[in-house]
Amino acid sequence: MFISESNQKAIRERFAEMVNPVQIHYIESNLNCATCSEVRQLYEELTALSDLLTLHTYNLYADEERVKELGVDKAPAALVTDDSGNNSGIWFYGAPSGYEFATLLEDILMVSKGDSGLKTETRNQLARVSAPLDLSVFVTPTCPYCPAAVHLAHQFAFESSSIVAAMVEAQEFPEWANEFNVYGVPKTVINKSEAHSMEGAAPENVLLDKVMEAVAASKA
Repeated sequence: MFISESNQKAIRERFAEMVNPVQIHYIESNLNCATCSEVRQLYEELTALSDLLTLHTYNLYADEERVKELGVDKAPAALVTDDSGNNSGIWFYGAPSGYEFATLLEDILMVSKGDSGLKTETRNQLARVSAPLDLSVFVTPTCPYCPAAVHLAHQFAFESSSIVAAMVEAQEFPEWANEFNVYGVPKTVINKSEAHSMEGAAPENVLLDKVMEAVAASKA
């Protein structure tokens, strides 16, 4: 059991705030994935704590068509969506363990309530984002500043259908982390470009400025 009885009780109390159903789409692999079965168990235990949570599990290779629809090519990975099951852009690559477990809970509540919680100015700016934009936030389970960076990126993705935001557990995906020179966490990489990246848990307005800079650069 990954979630202790005392934590189960606390999580049930938090999930009492849920309004609408939420789905978690989990992608695993039976090839070169040492943590997939453990991560699946974590999601199974979590979704059992609320009747408003549903878990769908797919295999990266056996369920190739569905996985392609979701736009994922790595495992373990999980997508949090509303009851429609449409791609919300809220992704977790690797185990949402340690401090990141709190982020997962916050995201579930955000999707269930249907409100990103962002400031009006931020919402208005994000409404101008029409081209696809990617936010990858590299983290480690022991980083206390990472959850804020991940949740903010997920808020942006929830607010804008053009944005996909992913938590990436750097230790589980070292090649991915090395590609973007991740030496400290959290590190947010925008549109897979070092030119539009930043380290640390930035406030909402700072991430917004970086995102809009990347949008402007893509149009130049």
